[in-house]
Amino acid sequence: MPSARRHFTRAVLLFSIAGLVLAAGLADAPRAGSAASQPAARQAADVPRTPWGDPDLQGMWLSTALAGVPFERPPELGTRAVLTAEELAARNAAAAARVRPRLVPAPGFGERRPAPPLASLIVDPADGRLPPMTDDGARRAEAWRTRAAPDYAHAGPEDLRPYDRCISRGVVGSTFPNIYSSAVWILQVPGLVILHHEMIHETRVIPLDGRPHIAPGIRQWMGDSRGRWEGATLVVETTNTNGRTGSYARNGNGNPTSTALRLVERMRLGDAGTLHYEVRVDDPQTWTRPWTVAFPLERDPDYLLFEYACHEANYALANILSAVRAAERGAGGR
Repeated sequence: MPSARRHFTRAVLLFSIAGLVLAAGLADAPRAGSAASQPAARQAADVPRTPWGDPDLQGMWLSTALAGVPFERPPELGTRAVLTAEELAARNAAAAARVRPRLVPAPGFGERRPAPPLASLIVDPADGRLPPMTDDGARRAEAWRTRAAPDYAHAGPEDLRPYDRCISRGVVGSTFPNIYSSAVWILQVPGLVILHHEMIHETRVIPLDGRPHIAPGIRQWMGDSRGRWEGATLVVETTNTNGRTGSYARNGNGNPTSTALRLVERMRLGDAGTLHYEVRVDDPQTWTRPWTVAFPLERDPDYLLFEYACHEANYALANILSAVRAAERGAGGR
């Protein structure tokens, strides 16, 4: 039955993604063998290729093993990006001691895997730590933290962050490793790459034909992504975000971004089971300099994708608001 459910889930996703592909303008995409696909085919002769000549990155890719890698590097490690075997063993043992028994019996969901010896997910700056924030960025980050405080009097749902409202995690929050829903499913058709993020079911249909970004006045939760091939590396540039998603650590649930955010992602195959992922975060309204996160993704063709049905069970939103109203009545309100 798990196998049948897996095939059914993927079939539903494929039908949904097909509709997005058509909406993105598949008819205008380069045809197989066109000039747009030839340079990538020539430069990527040493990697698997699609029938139309692009490097083939398709598959189910997981970051589950990275759940135990800290986002920022411990200061005592300085510029050392890799742990020793002893340090890795100690970190894994400490992580295992913190794990609580899972109530979800489904394979793959919340699964723990051996972590690589990365000292941090951040690789630039060289010390693996976030650069200083701008004054405006620090002000917005403090407001973000204040709104998450248990005693904050939320006037309505708009006061809560996108994370709490089940709206979106943004690009980085959908991509960064988490303790669950950490898969990205990559599909390709001529002229397009489709990234389906398990984290809150985001799907990005990314044109490769050199079309410009959408008008600057149009702002979206996941921004506007445009891709290109540099040899065997897929490069995706994302602009036009709405400045309302987070950028820090897991789930993007911290330190809001601004509308100046520009992301440059790079994806390339290592061996057959490894996809190297990197993203440069450039947001001059929030950070004093760009910073970069990089980590390997693990191929798992048997992984079971789960629907992120957040809204259906989001009792927290109603409970938070009803508790605030009750507190107001207790303080003399009606």
